[in-house]
This record gives sequence, structure tokens and C-alpha cells, in this order.
Amino acid sequence: MTDAPGHWADEHPLAVPPWIQPHASTLPVTGAWRPGDPLGQRQFMRMAVDRAFVLEGGGQLQDITICFETWGSLNAEGDNAILVCHALTGDSHAAGPAGDGHPGPGWWDDVIGPGKAIDTDRWFVVCVNVLGGCQGSAGPASPRPDRPGSYGPAFPVVSIRDMVRTQARIADALGIGRWHAVVGGSMGGMQALEWAVMYPERVGALVAIATCSAASAQQIAWWSTGRRAIALDPKWRDGHYYDADVGDGPHAGLALARQISQVTFRSDDVFTDRFGREPVEPLAGRFEMWQRFQVERYLDYHGVKLARRFDANSYLLLTKAMDLHDLARGRGGLEASHRRISAPLLAMGITSDILYPAYQQRDLVAGVNTVGGQATYHEIDSPHGHDAFLIAHDQVASALVPFLDKAQP
Repeated sequence: MTDAPGHWADEHPLAVPPWIQPHASTLPVTGAWRPGDPLGQRQFMRMAVDRAFVLEGGGQLQDITICFETWGSLNAEGDNAILVCHALTGDSHAAGPAGDGHPGPGWWDDVIGPGKAIDTDRWFVVCVNVLGGCQGSAGPASPRPDRPGSYGPAFPVVSIRDMVRTQARIADALGIGRWHAVVGGSMGGMQALEWAVMYPERVGALVAIATCSAASAQQIAWWSTGRRAIALDPKWRDGHYYDADVGDGPHAGLALARQISQVTFRSDDVFTDRFGREPVEPLAGRFEMWQRFQVERYLDYHGVKLARRFDANSYLLLTKAMDLHDLARGRGGLEASHRRISAPLLAMGITSDILYPAYQQRDLVAGVNTVGGQATYHEIDSPHGHDAFLIAHDQVASALVPFLDKAQP
């Protein structure tokens, strides 16, 4: 009689079964957009060609390209422009369908467009891929202008303020002297706040969603844990991985970093209601190390999804920029920074946000009002956690539309 085939766990009780993750050969070394890839709706601007772009933290860049997209038309007066700033793993494709160059629809497609909350029949909308990003703007995956190859780890640390300075140059090139409004959520909210402090005369109204005046200790703890997950991946190679073969990049570390952050993006109620304790592989009376619950499969999916469209070095760079975010730095304190915000401010918090809790937006409003500014608070009542500003579009619109209407040209 032939023995029955052995069970996977008999010989390999702790080894991860190969069916849990996609084969490495299906994952790119980097998910960055690179020259030669489909353009999609991207537009580009070169800057710092004749002189270096000196960064807040002391680094320098020269001859860099910044990517952006636009919707609608700028009116003759040039006073109907709205800047929308993206979050950590967003990009310039804030609206529009998926297609060549854009693997998914715009990250705020339900908010931006004809007849939508940010009505492109009325407003001229601009979204810029941040400096240090990986979807068309200069970042670690970009080719160096002075020698063959990519920047890799030689790309210097950037700050939110550095990102805003590149956006100001885009505004100049587009003929926008003053934004009707600057709008952003999460890391995008940090950019919006810096716009109001750095260029108060150029911001007509300010919308900051699920963000903060300065990164807290817990926020730094979350993002630094993700960075370490990438750094511990042996295929990260200290940031020198762009010449590796397909499947031989730091996709495991990047996926793990995303899984860690994904836990902070949603609430306990959402995880419990959606997944409960449902298993993927049946327990069937035998417990094995890598039997998964449904919530684990969800995290696996989001980790791999990000590895296909993002760059590990950019993830390191942008999370560091978020940790460095502090309106008070070098400005004589937070109160002095708040005094520079002359534009009316609408701050939105989310009831279930554990990453950027609503108290931070309430504190922002209180701080601006204390120094004589105009700030109002709107709370999004949603179980979806930090990501609610990308999901609860009706609640966002209910506060955003009248605020944009009220703001004076």
C-alpha cells in the first residue's frame, strides 16, 4: 500500500507556504514610474537647472523634474485655482480613470470632477507629485542628471517645506499668483498647512484633513517601524537595488511596511465587522503556524499591491518627511506659526482615526483662533479610521463645498 502524501507542515512546520505570497518573479524591483513608461495625464516641469535647489535639511538637488496634473481651466483673472495635495502613497493622479500610465482611478475621483465637490467646470485644479515621490517627480528611483543610474540612497532627505517650494514654482509657471484654496489630507494636509505659513499671501483658503501641526511621538513610532521593516529586507541592499532582476527587489520589506501602516489606517470596528475571526485555511482540528485569518489575507493583499506601484526608497523618504513635520520648527514656536496663517481654515477630523486623532485637528483650530485667525472644525463621523477622508466623500463634500463657496477671490 502506498503511503498517503505528507502534509506541508510535517516536514516544514515553520516555513512559510509558497501559496501565501505571489511568486517573487511577478513583483517589480520598484513600482516607480520611470522615463519611457506611459505618460498618462502627467505633465512635467524642469527646475533648478541653472542653480541648485537647496533643501531645508542641507542637501542639494539640481536639474530636477516635477510631475503634476490639471483639470478644468484657469480663468482670465487667474483666481479660480485649487491645489490638491496628496497623501503618502498618493500621486498627481487625483482624478480621472485608470488607463495607460495610471493603474487605478484617481485617488479622489469621487470628489474632483465636473459637478462634484471640487467642480472642475468651475475650478482649475492642480495636483503635484511630491518631491521625493516615485510617480514622475524627482525621487530616489529617478535617473540622475549628472551620471548614469538612479539616485538611490544618494537622494537627500526632504521636508514638507521642500515639497511646497517645488509646488510654488509650478504655480508660478501656470500663472497662479494666489490659490483660491489649498486642500489636503494626511501628508497632503501637512503640505496645505505649510503653504499657509510659508506663503500666506498666496493662499485664499485652507483645508487640512486628518493631519497635524507637528508629528507626535506615536506617529513617529508607527512610521519608523515601517522604515525598519524595509531596511531589514536583505534585498533592499542599503538602497542600491534598481539594477536587480525582477523579483529581486525589497518588495517583502515594503509590503510589510504597508501592512503595518494599513493597521493604523482603519479602525478596530471595521476590521471586526469585515473579518471577525474567519480563517482562510481551515483549521480542521490541526493548528499550523501559517494558517491565516481573513484579516491577514487582507494585509497581504495591500502589501503586495503597494509593492507593485510604489518605491521602497520613496517610502523611506516620505515617511521621514512626515516625521519631520513641525510648523513650529525655526519659527519661534507654534503660536508664531499660527499667526502667519491669514487664510480661513477648515480642519476636518475623523471620529475613528487612530493615526492622526481628531484632537490634533481640534487643537489646530483652537490654536489659530487663539491668535486671531479664522478657523472652523468639521468632524467626519465614520468607522473607517484615517482613510475615511478617501471613503466618506459625502461628508467631506458637505463641509468642503460651502467653505470653497464662501472663500473670497
